[in-house]
Amino acid sequence: MIGFIGGGNMAEALLKGIVSSQRSAVSSILVSEPSENRRKYLEQTYGVKTTDLNKEVASSCDIVILAVKPQVIAEVLDEVSDVVTDEKTVVSIASGITLSYLQSRLRTKKLIRVMPNTPALVQKGMSVMSLCECFDDKDIYTVREVFMSVGNVLTLPEKQMNAVTALSGSGPAFLAFFVEAMTEAGVSAGLSRGDASELAVQTFIGTAGLLETGMPPQKLREMVTSPGGTTAAGLKVLDEKGLNDLVRETISAAVMRAEELGRRD
Repeated sequence: MIGFIGGGNMAEALLKGIVSSQRSAVSSILVSEPSENRRKYLEQTYGVKTTDLNKEVASSCDIVILAVKPQVIAEVLDEVSDVVTDEKTVVSIASGITLSYLQSRLRTKKLIRVMPNTPALVQKGMSVMSLCECFDDKDIYTVREVFMSVGNVLTLPEKQMNAVTALSGSGPAFLAFFVEAMTEAGVSAGLSRGDASELAVQTFIGTAGLLETGMPPQKLREMVTSPGGTTAAGLKVLDEKGLNDLVRETISAAVMRAEELGRRD
């Protein structure tokens, strides 16, 4: 049985993915969520069982997914630690929370840290897993299938997880911010807001589709750029304004914050 502690957006994305890929799995899912309205919504929308007791999920499920904010992880672990026995698998999607911290608070050594991202809501997510070496293939397969139901999955060393959090975890917000800026620039250039938004969003989607084929970004950029043309004029501004440095600083700031969230005194 798979349990979710926390019924927020990411938990819902995973529920949607599981249910759409394997409808029969609904009967083996339990979600704990403090909000009664949210519980009713999840029950009615996905047909899963819910509870307001985190401990019920931890005690009755073989795989427990901690879908809570890092700021409340200590409180949740205190609440469930006495029922998380050594045969249970615990999966944390809390940003910055390390495997060693989880191991210090729980009896099980079967721990997995996962960084998913928001596009999981439309089954286009990117999830990265880090785990200890104590798993057999069957246990890993089950957890991997959960996250593959909402997109792609990579397994990387935990030392890279803060960088992953900054790049793919926070990345959708950075890209959305850029699309916002393009839309506003289009309005400033004389387009209606609706038209500017459609042009910016569809250009973003189409570009992502081309890159998804395996085309290197540099090649795509060169394909669009004619010497002395409009694209070249725009790229010159981005280069002169130091876009590469700005992006590096943005990712670095997010990495540092992930490290701060992971520090537990």
